[in-house]
Amino acid sequence: MTDTRVDSSMAERAAPPADGGSIPTSTLQLRRRDWIVADVDQDTADRLVRFEHYARGASNTAIYLHGLYPRGWHWYAQSVGVAWWLPPTKVAAQSWAGDDWQGVLSLSRLVIEPGVPKNACSFLLAKSARLIDRARWHTLVTYADSWRGHTGAIYRAAGWEYCGETEPSRVYTLNGRMVARKAGPRTRTHIEMLALGAVCVGSFSKSRFCLRNNRVRLDLKCTK
Repeated sequence: MTDTRVDSSMAERAAPPADGGSIPTSTLQLRRRDWIVADVDQDTADRLVRFEHYARGASNTAIYLHGLYPRGWHWYAQSVGVAWWLPPTKVAAQSWAGDDWQGVLSLSRLVIEPGVPKNACSFLLAKSARLIDRARWHTLVTYADSWRGHTGAIYRAAGWEYCGETEPSRVYTLNGRMVARKAGPRTRTHIEMLALGAVCVGSFSKSRFCLRNNRVRLDLKCTK
C-alpha cells in the first residue's frame, strides 16, 4: 500500500565522498545496447539508496521501483541504479495539478553506483519514465536540491520543464541521514526536530521540474 503522506523528495546522483573528492565515474559513455531498465525489488533499491544516495534512506513504499542493469542480467542484485517513484503529499500534488492532483507522481530517489558509465542517470530516468502508466500518472515531478549543489541538469537534458524554485525550508539530518519534519498527519516544529537530536544544516530552496502528458489541462501552469 502506498503511503501518500510521505513528503516528495529530491533526487540526484550519489553524495560526494566525505573527504570532498568527486564521485568516481567511468570516462566511457554508456552504450545503450549494453544496458536495460526493469523492475527491481525493494531490498535492492533500499541498499542502493542507503549506500549511494546522500539522503541515506527512503520510504518503505513505492509505486514504481526501476533498476538499471547490464543487458543479460539475471538477479535484482545486479542493479547498479534505481529510480524510486511515490505520490507527493496532497498539498504538493495540488500545487502541480489542481483538482487532478491524484495523477501526480514524484521521483523520490534517483541514484547510480559510482563507476557506471557516463549518461547512466539520464538513461535510467528516460527509460523509467516510459515504464510508467501515463494514463494513470499524467504529471511526473521532481526536485533538485540546492544544498547539495544540484542544478537539475539531468532533468533539463531529458526534456523536463523547469518550474521555478520552492520557498527555502530547513533541512535536517540525524546520524548522517536526512530526516523530514513531516511525521504522519502533522509537521514537527524546529524545536521538536532538535529535541529528536536532528541537526539543522540550513535553509535551502529546491528547483522544481515536471514532465506532463497531454491529459493535463492547458490552464495548469507551473507555480511555486
